[in-house]
Amino acid sequence: MNHPVAGSGPSPAVASTRPIWPSMCTRTPTAANKCVIFWCFPIWMFLISLASFPYRTARASEGPVFSGVCKWFSRSKGHGFIIPADGGSEIFVHISDIEGEYVPVEGDEVIYKVCAIPPKFEKVQAVEVTITHLKPGTKHETWTGNVVNS
Repeated sequence: MNHPVAGSGPSPAVASTRPIWPSMCTRTPTAANKCVIFWCFPIWMFLISLASFPYRTARASEGPVFSGVCKWFSRSKGHGFIIPADGGSEIFVHISDIEGEYVPVEGDEVIYKVCAIPPKFEKVQAVEVTITHLKPGTKHETWTGNVVNS
């Protein structure tokens, strides 16, 4: 079975003007744009709605700085949790929000800002996380893989 391809065949009039995936196309190909298909997946709408929100660090940049202690952090999983110094509930931290040279370990003192987590904005996560004091007597790994005793 032959399928029309851009630039193939005797003329654009021979190419089908019926959408290849009717449920996914918002416009059917024509002689002028027979290869242009505009997608309308729900993910597009999601990405466009996310683009209207400033990045989480930008949303948190003007907020207050908090302090706490690293409860645990897994480099392989890419996340961990911080226990706030004020005794609140633990706060999620993503690996991309860790600043500085060292991978956090349990007991490290940190400072951070918080940002609401979409889509409901009911929970917060730590951003701009910086280790202020390494836990004494523990081995710390740098992001490049070097191990340092503190």
